[in-house]
Amino acid sequence: MTNHPNFSIQPQNKTCLVVIIPCLNEEKTIGKVISSIPQSIEGIDRIDILVIDDGSSDKTAFEVKKSHAEVISHPQNMGVGAAFQTGIQQALDMGADIMVNMDGDGQFNAQDIPKLLEPILDSRADFVTASRFKDYRLVPKMPWIKKWGNRRMANLISMLTGQKFFDVSCGFRAYSNKSLLHLNLLGKFTYTQETFLDLAYKGLKIVEVPLKVRGEREHGKSRVAVSVVKYAFNSAKIIFRTLRDYKPLKFFGAISAGLFVISLVLGGFFFLHYLQTGKFSGHLWAGFSSGFLLLFSFLSFITGLLADMFDRIRINQERILYLEKKRAQKT
Repeated sequence: MTNHPNFSIQPQNKTCLVVIIPCLNEEKTIGKVISSIPQSIEGIDRIDILVIDDGSSDKTAFEVKKSHAEVISHPQNMGVGAAFQTGIQQALDMGADIMVNMDGDGQFNAQDIPKLLEPILDSRADFVTASRFKDYRLVPKMPWIKKWGNRRMANLISMLTGQKFFDVSCGFRAYSNKSLLHLNLLGKFTYTQETFLDLAYKGLKIVEVPLKVRGEREHGKSRVAVSVVKYAFNSAKIIFRTLRDYKPLKFFGAISAGLFVISLVLGGFFFLHYLQTGKFSGHLWAGFSSGFLLLFSFLSFITGLLADMFDRIRINQERILYLEKKRAQKT
């Protein structure tokens, strides 16, 4: 394991911070980002830096090795979410008590890491994220469409979790060991919103820390937000699947209720037509559509009940997985 330059390795029972940096083609900035990470932080006894090179075609890995940090390279580009999951597993293997995730493009100020760690060290949070929008004075300069999209996404996640969040897409975050062991992510495109849903639904404490972040990259383009439409579509898929898996009765119940209401409207129209004319002909489509939607409404409700039963199995499986991960750390 390679440690931060000039930082001595402390005994293994000391508090270990692992800073992970998923990146793709960041040869121009990664060295500067690594060197900017504090070499000592109050409450932390050991700092390790891990770069996950997600299939870069430039000299990113070479620049990381020059900076004396550890690097894991994917043979091909697998996506930010997949790189993040690699980072989590490796951080746990390295004995992380706390993990910080940041980008390799230099948008985040590494000197703010202690501010992210403070709520975790004080036992006020399990998961801490930098917030670009919680304090209006710190809102970064960025295209209005990205700013609008970020706020809409935050509103959606807030509604789904029942908690108020201002920024659910920032990639500068800190995780306690407990939250790392609880995380069970499946999305490969990104991890940002799925992390909020996963940890919030498991009852872990989430805190936002307002920080000043540069809104635009110094070099190149974001591989996640290169297209707002693509980003919204892929993020929506992850949110859709997470809601389906974690809140199946609410998810399928909403579908069932929607179909039932449409069925009632069409059925009412068909019945009113019959009362007025004494005939079924003319608007048979409304009658057939009403019956068809009523059937699917019933099937959706039954699906929700069955999925809710399976959800109890999933919860027990995740509890077992958490305990197994915790036990593996102690061996």
